[in-house]
Amino acid sequence: MVFAVLCVCTAAAAETAVTSFYPIWLLTLNLTKGIDGITVENLASPDTGCLHDYQLQTGDMKALAKADVFLVNGAGMESYLENVFEAFPELTVITAADGIPLVENVTGLVIGNAETADEDADEAEVNAHIWLDAGNAAVMAANLAKGLADAFPQYAEQISANLEEYTLRLEQLDNELREGLKDLQSRDIITFHEAFPYFARAYGLNVAAVVNREPGETLTPTQLKQLIVTVRELGVPPLFAEPQYEDLSARTLAAETGAVIYSLDPVVTGPETDVPYDYYETVMRENMRVLREALGE
Repeated sequence: MVFAVLCVCTAAAAETAVTSFYPIWLLTLNLTKGIDGITVENLASPDTGCLHDYQLQTGDMKALAKADVFLVNGAGMESYLENVFEAFPELTVITAADGIPLVENVTGLVIGNAETADEDADEAEVNAHIWLDAGNAAVMAANLAKGLADAFPQYAEQISANLEEYTLRLEQLDNELREGLKDLQSRDIITFHEAFPYFARAYGLNVAAVVNREPGETLTPTQLKQLIVTVRELGVPPLFAEPQYEDLSARTLAAETGAVIYSLDPVVTGPETDVPYDYYETVMRENMRVLREALGE
């Protein structure tokens, strides 16, 4: 009897999938929907945002030590991956970015990060915010689903069914965004974080300038003066800040030029519990609504 109980407990033990940050968590939750045998844990807390200079914490190492698979964005988003490979050489790492053509950071005017911009002139960096193109998100979901099915073949059929349903939703979203943004009166935007090149490329926008490649940085008086001139030369286009980051530069620029500030959400934060499976789609549709309001239909 004791042996039988032990066997039942062993069979019921859940597989553990750990994700690197919020967008990958959202994708993985959809792929494992209804599968009680897979537990999904997210490494970075849901209010972390993008993994700018993120350092692995003690709790992260403990989570990875018990993980069966680690699902990541890739494309340079998780700068700590080498440390993970070194500490957990047997851990299966599933990369969402595989096969997705990457774009370089915006080549237009970048205000702030002057030293970094000079360095990047010789060696351009790729941008890792691939999920902000809904078409890319579908590819990412397929990459993650394949890795999960390979790791947990007993759930492959359910993962495949979830992927099929999720892909249809993401393709519908992609079509809605293309249709909804095709007739904008203006297409120039100024952003306060270099998060939107994939979104802009997919949906026909032009990132005319980026203010600070990293969020939360302040501008020098010279940089602010340069940006004021740029905004006026561009005809005072709308400014797009992100709800995750308080940006004094945006408020100052708006006050100096009369430009209106809007919010674009890169879907890097969100609810931690009772997360709607369509949260990504909801936020992206809200971004479309904001852009139509700001740029004119």
